[in-house]
Amino acid sequence: MEFPGVAGNEAVKESLSLAVAEQRMPHAILLEGEPGSGRHAMAKQLAMAAVCSAQPEARPCGECSHCVKSKAGSHPDIFMAEGGAAARSFHVDVIREIRSDAFIKPNEAACKVYLLFGAQAMSPQAQNALLKVLEEPPDQALFILTCNAATELLPTVRSRTQIFTLEAPEEWDEEERRAIACQAGEIAKAATASREAELLSLTAHLVKDRERFRAVLGHLVLILRDACVRRAGGMTLLSDQRDAVTSLCQNAAKSQLLAMLQVVQEIQKQQERNANATLLTTCFCAQLRRAAGK
Repeated sequence: MEFPGVAGNEAVKESLSLAVAEQRMPHAILLEGEPGSGRHAMAKQLAMAAVCSAQPEARPCGECSHCVKSKAGSHPDIFMAEGGAAARSFHVDVIREIRSDAFIKPNEAACKVYLLFGAQAMSPQAQNALLKVLEEPPDQALFILTCNAATELLPTVRSRTQIFTLEAPEEWDEEERRAIACQAGEIAKAATASREAELLSLTAHLVKDRERFRAVLGHLVLILRDACVRRAGGMTLLSDQRDAVTSLCQNAAKSQLLAMLQVVQEIQKQQERNANATLLTTCFCAQLRRAAGK
């Protein structure tokens, strides 16, 4: 089974490929990994394989009507829900709707697939509602969850899923990583500057370098997290961009820092969904400045 859009992670690919070919897929799968690890691409490929009408060892064939609809995002037996960047933004009402629907027979395929992206954004109430269907799942339902880290979910939910950990590919040497971290620091400082021109200049070339943009966003999350921690009185830093953290704390309120962090996390998710690079970069600059009160 091929997993386009997922680099590396050969052991996970092999394990899931065998599960599909031998028709022994667990009823609930949790794919954990940082943005850029390919977790969403893998989840969608597994969903396609689950509804495919080809022989098990040939799934997903990519050619049957089920695969065609799956790729187009229009298959009636594949349900997708996603949490927002904010904590507890994955509401319990969505899970209750899924729980009720799971016991209804599939429309066209042999099973129904529920893709729950960003499961770490589920409220405790939503997770407990999901737990009820994970404990006694209907035969025709498959649940595929994605999250940054499994530890962000309740232990009871984790125990009802089979967890697969995906690693983002290492694409940069040490010198490049330092340069990317510094660039993220400069972007963080430019976000609160009086004029927007500096931020636009720093991000202009990222339009044509999707992987570098992804890496910069990852470092920016750490910097903003550190600024929030510093604002709250903490001292432990995850990034090495102390000047950027200090600048953010001096020029942005805690509420603004949290809003900026949510913007970056939302842009990360849009990038995983292959949003247009030019529009994404433009939105990134505008939304980051707005969150910073500029």
